[in-house]
Amino acid sequence: MGTLILVRHGQSKWNLENRFTGWIDVDLSPAGIEEAEKAGQALKSLNKTWDMAHTSRLKRAQDTLSIAINVMEIKRMEIWMDSALNERHYGELQGMNKDEARKKWGDEQVHIWRRSYDVPPPGGECLADTSKRALPYFKEYILKAVAAGKNVLVFAHGNSLRSIIMYLDKMTPEQILQFEIATGVPYLYEIDELSMVADKRVLEI
Repeated sequence: MGTLILVRHGQSKWNLENRFTGWIDVDLSPAGIEEAEKAGQALKSLNKTWDMAHTSRLKRAQDTLSIAINVMEIKRMEIWMDSALNERHYGELQGMNKDEARKKWGDEQVHIWRRSYDVPPPGGECLADTSKRALPYFKEYILKAVAAGKNVLVFAHGNSLRSIIMYLDKMTPEQILQFEIATGVPYLYEIDELSMVADKRVLEI
Protein backbone atom coordinates (compact mmCIF):
# COMPACT_ATOMS: atom_id res chain seq x y z
CA MET A 1 0.00 0.00 0.00
CA GLY A 2 1.31 3.44 -0.94
CA THR A 3 0.61 6.96 0.28
CA LEU A 4 -0.57 9.75 -2.02
CA ILE A 5 -0.36 13.39 -0.95
CA LEU A 6 -2.26 16.10 -2.85
CA VAL A 7 -1.38 19.75 -2.15
CA ARG A 8 -2.77 22.86 -3.79
CA HIS A 9 -0.04 25.49 -4.13
CA GLY A 10 0.24 28.17 -1.44
CA GLN A 11 -1.62 31.43 -1.87
CA SER A 12 -0.32 33.34 -4.91
CA LYS A 13 -0.13 37.10 -5.32
CA TRP A 14 -3.09 36.94 -7.71
CA ASN A 15 -5.11 34.81 -5.28
CA LEU A 16 -4.57 37.68 -2.86
CA GLU A 17 -5.67 40.22 -5.49
CA ASN A 18 -8.75 38.15 -6.42
CA ARG A 19 -7.63 37.65 -10.02
CA PHE A 20 -8.19 34.78 -12.44
CA THR A 21 -4.73 33.23 -12.79
CA GLY A 22 -5.03 30.08 -14.91
CA TRP A 23 -1.83 29.38 -16.86
CA ILE A 24 -0.14 32.70 -16.07
CA ASP A 25 2.96 32.37 -13.91
CA VAL A 26 2.55 34.26 -10.64
CA ASP A 27 4.73 34.23 -7.52
CA LEU A 28 3.57 33.07 -4.11
CA SER A 29 2.47 35.74 -1.65
CA PRO A 30 4.19 35.93 1.76
CA ALA A 31 1.23 34.00 3.18
CA GLY A 32 1.65 31.41 0.41
CA ILE A 33 5.31 30.91 1.32
CA GLU A 34 4.27 30.37 4.93
CA GLU A 35 1.62 27.86 3.85
CA ALA A 36 4.23 25.94 1.84
CA GLU A 37 6.52 25.82 4.88
CA LYS A 38 3.68 24.56 7.09
CA ALA A 39 2.78 21.90 4.52
CA GLY A 40 6.40 20.74 4.62
CA GLN A 41 6.29 20.55 8.40
CA ALA A 42 3.07 18.52 8.33
CA LEU A 43 4.54 16.09 5.79
CA LYS A 44 7.81 15.82 7.71
CA SER A 45 5.86 14.78 10.81
CA LEU A 46 4.58 11.69 8.96
CA ASN A 47 8.12 10.25 9.04
CA LYS A 48 7.74 8.67 5.61
CA THR A 49 10.23 8.18 2.81
CA TRP A 50 8.96 9.83 -0.37
CA ASP A 51 9.74 8.15 -3.69
CA MET A 52 8.81 10.91 -6.13
CA ALA A 53 6.91 14.15 -6.63
CA HIS A 54 4.74 15.41 -9.48
CA THR A 55 3.94 19.05 -10.17
CA SER A 56 2.69 21.31 -12.94
CA ARG A 57 4.59 23.54 -15.34
CA LEU A 58 3.54 26.60 -13.34
CA LYS A 59 5.88 28.40 -10.95
CA ARG A 60 3.55 28.70 -7.97
CA ALA A 61 3.11 24.92 -7.70
CA GLN A 62 6.81 24.25 -8.29
CA ASP A 63 7.83 26.82 -5.67
CA THR A 64 5.41 25.37 -3.11
CA LEU A 65 6.89 21.92 -3.70
CA SER A 66 10.45 23.25 -3.49
CA ILE A 67 9.81 25.03 -0.18
CA ALA A 68 8.09 21.97 1.31
CA ILE A 69 10.91 19.65 0.22
CA ASN A 70 13.44 22.00 1.79
CA VAL A 71 11.53 22.00 5.09
CA MET A 72 11.32 18.18 4.93
CA GLU A 73 15.13 18.14 4.51
CA ILE A 74 14.93 15.96 1.40
CA LYS A 75 18.26 16.27 -0.42
CA ARG A 76 17.40 14.38 -3.61
CA MET A 77 14.07 13.44 -5.13
CA GLU A 78 12.70 12.36 -8.50
CA ILE A 79 10.47 15.23 -9.65
CA TRP A 80 8.15 15.09 -12.65
CA MET A 81 6.75 18.31 -14.16
CA ASP A 82 3.91 18.22 -16.67
CA SER A 83 1.33 20.66 -18.03
CA ALA A 84 -1.32 17.95 -17.56
CA LEU A 85 -1.37 19.08 -13.92
CA ASN A 86 -1.65 22.79 -14.78
CA GLU A 87 -4.50 24.87 -13.45
CA ARG A 88 -7.61 25.25 -15.57
CA HIS A 89 -6.99 27.74 -18.40
CA TYR A 90 -9.34 30.69 -17.90
CA GLY A 91 -9.02 32.11 -21.42
CA GLU A 92 -10.11 35.75 -21.69
CA LEU A 93 -10.65 35.91 -17.91
CA GLN A 94 -6.96 35.37 -17.13
CA GLY A 95 -5.44 38.36 -15.36
CA MET A 96 -8.80 39.98 -14.66
CA ASN A 97 -10.00 40.86 -11.20
CA LYS A 98 -13.11 38.78 -10.54
CA ASP A 99 -15.17 41.88 -9.73
CA GLU A 100 -14.07 43.45 -13.04
CA ALA A 101 -15.15 40.29 -14.86
CA ARG A 102 -18.58 40.48 -13.22
CA LYS A 103 -18.97 44.09 -14.36
CA LYS A 104 -18.07 43.15 -17.94
CA TRP A 105 -20.08 39.91 -18.32
CA GLY A 106 -22.52 39.99 -15.42
CA ASP A 107 -22.68 38.11 -12.12
CA GLU A 108 -24.69 35.20 -13.48
CA GLN A 109 -22.45 34.53 -16.49
CA VAL A 110 -19.24 34.64 -14.45
CA HIS A 111 -20.83 32.33 -11.88
CA ILE A 112 -21.72 29.87 -14.66
CA TRP A 113 -18.14 29.90 -15.99
CA ARG A 114 -16.70 29.38 -12.50
CA ARG A 115 -19.16 26.77 -11.24
CA SER A 116 -20.27 24.78 -14.29
CA TYR A 117 -18.63 21.46 -15.01
CA ASP A 118 -18.81 21.73 -18.79
CA VAL A 119 -19.25 25.42 -19.72
CA PRO A 120 -15.87 27.07 -20.49
CA PRO A 121 -15.18 30.82 -20.45
CA PRO A 122 -14.24 32.41 -23.82
CA GLY A 123 -10.98 30.87 -25.05
CA GLY A 124 -10.61 28.78 -21.88
CA GLU A 125 -11.30 25.44 -20.25
CA CYS A 126 -14.11 24.08 -18.11
CA LEU A 127 -13.46 21.53 -15.37
CA ALA A 128 -14.41 18.72 -17.78
CA ASP A 129 -11.60 19.88 -20.10
CA THR A 130 -9.12 19.98 -17.23
CA SER A 131 -10.12 16.46 -16.22
CA LYS A 132 -9.49 15.17 -19.76
CA ARG A 133 -5.79 16.01 -19.46
CA ALA A 134 -5.22 15.63 -15.70
CA LEU A 135 -6.85 12.23 -15.15
CA PRO A 136 -5.02 10.19 -17.83
CA TYR A 137 -1.70 11.51 -16.50
CA PHE A 138 -2.75 10.78 -12.92
CA LYS A 139 -3.83 7.22 -13.68
CA GLU A 140 -0.76 6.35 -15.74
CA TYR A 141 2.09 7.98 -13.84
CA ILE A 142 0.85 8.59 -10.29
CA LEU A 143 -1.88 6.13 -9.34
CA LYS A 144 -0.01 3.12 -10.73
CA ALA A 145 3.06 4.06 -8.70
CA VAL A 146 1.08 4.50 -5.48
CA ALA A 147 -0.80 1.22 -6.02
CA ALA A 148 2.60 -0.46 -6.41
CA GLY A 149 3.55 0.76 -2.93
CA LYS A 150 5.30 4.06 -3.73
CA ASN A 151 4.82 7.18 -1.61
CA VAL A 152 4.10 10.07 -3.97
CA LEU A 153 3.68 13.83 -3.57
CA VAL A 154 1.51 15.84 -5.99
CA PHE A 155 1.69 19.64 -5.81
CA ALA A 156 -0.72 21.21 -8.27
CA HIS A 157 -3.78 23.49 -8.50
CA GLY A 158 -7.36 23.78 -7.37
CA ASN A 159 -8.97 22.49 -10.54
CA SER A 160 -6.45 19.84 -11.58
CA LEU A 161 -6.69 18.48 -8.02
CA ARG A 162 -10.50 18.64 -8.15
CA SER A 163 -10.34 16.31 -11.14
CA ILE A 164 -8.23 13.83 -9.18
CA ILE A 165 -10.29 14.05 -5.99
CA MET A 166 -13.51 13.66 -7.98
CA TYR A 167 -12.12 10.40 -9.37
CA LEU A 168 -10.73 9.06 -6.07
CA ASP A 169 -13.78 9.97 -3.98
CA LYS A 170 -16.29 9.03 -6.69
CA MET A 171 -17.93 12.46 -6.59
CA THR A 172 -20.50 13.76 -9.05
CA PRO A 173 -19.79 16.95 -11.04
CA GLU A 174 -22.22 18.79 -8.76
CA GLN A 175 -20.41 17.60 -5.64
CA ILE A 176 -16.90 18.43 -6.83
CA LEU A 177 -17.87 21.94 -7.93
CA GLN A 178 -18.90 22.68 -4.34
CA PHE A 179 -15.71 21.15 -2.92
CA GLU A 180 -13.18 23.77 -1.83
CA ILE A 181 -9.49 22.84 -1.71
CA ALA A 182 -7.58 25.06 0.71
CA THR A 183 -4.19 26.40 -0.37
CA GLY A 184 -1.20 24.64 1.16
CA VAL A 185 -3.17 21.91 2.93
CA PRO A 186 -2.03 18.29 2.35
CA TYR A 187 -4.74 15.73 1.53
CA LEU A 188 -3.53 12.20 2.33
CA TYR A 189 -4.80 9.04 0.60
CA GLU A 190 -3.72 5.48 1.31
CA ILE A 191 -4.09 3.46 -1.91
CA ASP A 192 -4.12 -0.35 -2.04
CA GLU A 193 -2.77 -2.67 -4.73
CA LEU A 194 -6.13 -2.55 -6.56
CA SER A 195 -5.86 1.26 -6.86
CA MET A 196 -8.68 1.68 -4.34
CA VAL A 197 -8.73 4.24 -1.53
CA ALA A 198 -8.13 2.42 1.75
CA ASP A 199 -7.99 5.53 3.93
CA LYS A 200 -7.93 9.31 3.60
CA ARG A 201 -7.52 12.36 5.80
CA VAL A 202 -6.60 16.03 5.73
CA LEU A 203 -3.38 16.98 7.51
CA GLU A 204 -3.40 19.96 9.84
CA ILE A 205 -0.94 22.74 9.06
